[in-house]
Amino acid sequence: MRIAINGMGRIGRLLLRRLVKIEGLEVVAVNDIMTPAQLVYLQKYDSVYGAAEDEVALENGQLCIAGKTVQILQQPDPAKLPWKELDIDLVLECTGLFMDSAGAGTHLQAGARKVLLSTTGAPDIPLCIYGFNQHQVSTGSLIVSPGGCMTNCSTHLIYLMQSIGIEAVHLNVVHSYTSRQHLVDGPHKDMRRGRAAAESVIPVPVDLAESLERLFPVLKGRIHTVTTRVPVANGALADFTFQMKADTSVQEINRIFKEAAASEYKGIIAYTEDPLVSNDVRGNTHSAVVEGSLTAVTGRMVKLMAFFDNEYGYTSRVVDWVKLLKEQQAS
Repeated sequence: MRIAINGMGRIGRLLLRRLVKIEGLEVVAVNDIMTPAQLVYLQKYDSVYGAAEDEVALENGQLCIAGKTVQILQQPDPAKLPWKELDIDLVLECTGLFMDSAGAGTHLQAGARKVLLSTTGAPDIPLCIYGFNQHQVSTGSLIVSPGGCMTNCSTHLIYLMQSIGIEAVHLNVVHSYTSRQHLVDGPHKDMRRGRAAAESVIPVPVDLAESLERLFPVLKGRIHTVTTRVPVANGALADFTFQMKADTSVQEINRIFKEAAASEYKGIIAYTEDPLVSNDVRGNTHSAVVEGSLTAVTGRMVKLMAFFDNEYGYTSRVVDWVKLLKEQQAS
């Protein structure tokens, strides 16, 4: 499978590190408006995951990584990218700018065969979460939206809690700061997001509830979500409060997740009763690490908590999608 990455931010760079090591996948080109020298530098050194294990260099204007050569492009208009000439099977759209069928579709117009977003797309693109409803993607699906890191964490946990019966759910994702926040106070349409990210705990609105209602229409109007950004560079804790339809217990809930993590959700959900902190899941490949010692039940209200690496865990699911699309291509 011949792959191109559009947008070399946090997710694009981490995907490149991982994809170049997978047999049968060839990253042909990356596209970003930053200079090639800057791109190579950020690919080589990372403040969260450390320096790249493989050699990274800029040679004759091209990116050389792990002994492979990747063409560097600097085209802001995806419709003008040379995907047809480069025979691109799959574009990983990682800019966060082209999230509807019209925007992402420009990659198809440019000659790519398929597009995989790096976040939740617009409602005109089917939302498919790996491990939940990936079977809905057929060989004829040209644009795939795999959800974001928070959607991938919460979807599986809500689905499993549905085996008991959910009346309503409130979810607060305690999340590391991101590039869409300010380092120092400044103007922003969301005034709190404009405050210094490393100096405050900052509530930030998020459209996660809308995404989850698309996946669980039976819960429409009964899901509330918010994120609270905290002064760490990586890691997140999903804090669920469920109002259940039936009586339950800590033992029953933990049993459900422990069994799921060992069987049908192996590799996607992990379960532990160790006293974790967010730094313990850095580099963890799971979408959610349920911390059973934090599970609590009061009446029919349930507290459930799960850690996840918002970058590495998420790119693990994107890699799963790439492998699945490659299998579809071969069939």
